[in-house]
Amino acid sequence: MVPENKSIPVISEAMRYSLLAGGKRLRPILAIMSCELFEGREEEVLPFACCIELIHTYSLIHDDLPAMDNDNLRRGKPTNHKV
Repeated sequence: MVPENKSIPVISEAMRYSLLAGGKRLRPILAIMSCELFEGREEEVLPFACCIELIHTYSLIHDDLPAMDNDNLRRGKPTNHKV
């Protein structure tokens, strides 16, 4: 679900690095399960589930920056700004 963007390769690589770094993906799973609980259609909730994961990943990247925690590792890998 991470689009290839050839015009800005650095941004595309950074997005892929952080989004595909692992994690449990609980937030999008909860969104999909909630949709199923209320008999909604999965194809309608998928864009929202992806947005939830994108926003969460952004918050992790932001939290790791030098102006915040200045963490070196996230999910066992070097943080985005260290790579």
